[in-house]
Amino acid sequence: MKEQIHGGDVYRHPGVLDFSSNMNPLGTPPAVIEAAARSLKKIAHYPDIRCTALTEALADYEQVPPEQIICGNGAADLIFSLVQAVRPKKALVQAPTFAEYAQALETVGCAVKYYDSSCRNFRINRDYLEMLEERPDIVFLCNPNNPTGFLIESEILGEIANVCEKRDILLVVDECFQDFISDEERHTLKSRLSGNGRLFLLKAFTKRYAMAGLRLGYGLCSDSGLLERMGRVTQPWNVSIPAQAAGVAALKECAYVREGRRIVAEELPRMKREMAAAGLRVYDSRANYIFFRGPEDLKERCLKQGVLIRSCSNYPGLDSGYFRVAVRRREENDVLLRALQSQKCRGR
Repeated sequence: MKEQIHGGDVYRHPGVLDFSSNMNPLGTPPAVIEAAARSLKKIAHYPDIRCTALTEALADYEQVPPEQIICGNGAADLIFSLVQAVRPKKALVQAPTFAEYAQALETVGCAVKYYDSSCRNFRINRDYLEMLEERPDIVFLCNPNNPTGFLIESEILGEIANVCEKRDILLVVDECFQDFISDEERHTLKSRLSGNGRLFLLKAFTKRYAMAGLRLGYGLCSDSGLLERMGRVTQPWNVSIPAQAAGVAALKECAYVREGRRIVAEELPRMKREMAAAGLRVYDSRANYIFFRGPEDLKERCLKQGVLIRSCSNYPGLDSGYFRVAVRRREENDVLLRALQSQKCRGR
């Protein structure tokens, strides 16, 4: 069995420059840290079980009705509560992709079928629609995908959404990394939420605001019955007081989000060029991270130089030699690039 290790494991590698997790390159906004700290004065009380202030702020931010929002202890918490609420028998999941989809499905004994994108240059093509003819109960997609960073073509994604709605298949689309793409409005399915109870969108504060340690995510869905069932299978008070306060403060950081996106847009193509010049096989990632192939021991080599990268060997459909690195600030990216360039990867 492949070991399930995520990026960001700085506890086993203290003092490294971490490129294994994909956060906003600006780091956590100071106002968010301050809001979380101030909220500690209230920790003698239970958190607001309804996340009222946070939900209202999210409704304004996302421009959706508050009754279509559910908050959770990170996006992963919502994935598990969604699966527990639906208890599907058959599911369709892309490979490779975020491991938690399949892990959650396995907890309810669901049969998981994989769409192997590794043999399709890691893309979802129109033949994906043929697999929907088997009528799975639930479908998980990640757009842009983790770890590849590839976006699904808007036309194909629209066709998938149409088929799922028509055939009563619950379509779950993880849009957590759309904050870092240049044409988000073209790729989000948010406009399809109204009146379509067979669509569930996953979002998170984790990447957008560099808040991984606070655990805060949310889902958007117009099926109030489904959201109610999710609430019944979720432990009470799953979103802490500091997380709720930090979330409300984070949603005000519009300039911060724009600047983080600008840095990614500027650094992403430069890093791709430099990495390809170093002899690595670099894929066309569109998110705030880069998917590539190199020597199997590249992670260990980089660690010796104080740089932590993400091995993707534990993703379904991938083996040793596939890696992912975050896009950070220019001076930090230069440290990574020097470490990679020193490896003489060409020809491997």
